[in-house]
Amino acid sequence: MRRVIVSVTNDLVTDQRVHKVCTSLSKMDFDVLLVGRKLKNSKKVKRVYKTTRMKLIFSKGFLFYAEYNVRLFIKLLFLKKGILLANDLDTLLPNYLVSKLKKVPQVFDSHELFSELPSIQGRYSQKVWKLLEKWLIPKQKNLITVSDSIANWFKKNYNVKPLVIKNFPTYKNTPFTESKNRYILYQGALNKGRGLLSLIEAMQTISIPLKIIGDGPFKSKIKEKIIQFNVNDKVKLFGNMEPEELFPITQNATLGISLEENLGLSYRYSLPNKLFDYIQAKTPVVATYLPEIKQVVKNYQIGEIIENHSPNEIAKTINNVLKNGKSFYQYPLEKASKELIWENQETTLSNIFKNI
Repeated sequence: MRRVIVSVTNDLVTDQRVHKVCTSLSKMDFDVLLVGRKLKNSKKVKRVYKTTRMKLIFSKGFLFYAEYNVRLFIKLLFLKKGILLANDLDTLLPNYLVSKLKKVPQVFDSHELFSELPSIQGRYSQKVWKLLEKWLIPKQKNLITVSDSIANWFKKNYNVKPLVIKNFPTYKNTPFTESKNRYILYQGALNKGRGLLSLIEAMQTISIPLKIIGDGPFKSKIKEKIIQFNVNDKVKLFGNMEPEELFPITQNATLGISLEENLGLSYRYSLPNKLFDYIQAKTPVVATYLPEIKQVVKNYQIGEIIENHSPNEIAKTINNVLKNGKSFYQYPLEKASKELIWENQETTLSNIFKNI
């Protein structure tokens, strides 16, 4: 069983965790196929493994998830047999059903607590995802997740303990860079709960510009805030970028931003890609007080933590980092960038699939 079929609901372009997993499995001599969806503005993807993207009629909400799950079920059913790897709860049902019908192994990688996402809190859809979670999670024999807090939550609620594979980047061994062209960087999805609206308001009292790289449903509100606080000359939106294109921008940034808000357990227990991308690029961070993120920043001393999400607190913390200077954090960043790397996670991934 040397084939692995990997499923996601995104368009493959910016999902760095899945790309790292697929690349690692390819290096282990697995024949990898990554299945996602194609959007109107999706860029081409060139990978060392096979990819395929489905064109869907619906792009969001219940109809999107229903269509995607039905289409994925049919596709997996008629593909050549292989180990199935579902990413997040929104791909798990078709993978689980096909694994039972075709009697093939199945792995589940939970990038977050999907049923606790802020976007579905208090909505009917949360009840649906909770029902799926309660039914499917206890049945998972090969379960992976991204942080110790999420792993402990699964153990407490469903008596299953996932293996933890954190969102560390691959080691790049690049030099520490302190550019004269100073700027603040936010990279990642433009979603609710990322601290972006308060950050934009805080930019009124910050002397250097902010680059926002990413896309998402919160983009229009961000544009409104930029106009409201008259920071058009300070805040620039750049859209999505491929990781290879993004890294030099991260490396030259004066500091990186990771301001996730406490909007449910999914965010509270998160360990986002961008935190470790900043570290690998040897760029200090201004980060949230949420426990998993705070622990990394404090343990390695690679930035500063906000005490709350008020614009004044964010501005004060950013200005403290700017006053310290990027070189103030160089030694701890050098140390963290050598230790918090994907290569140290590959052994766990390899053991899971080789044992299967």
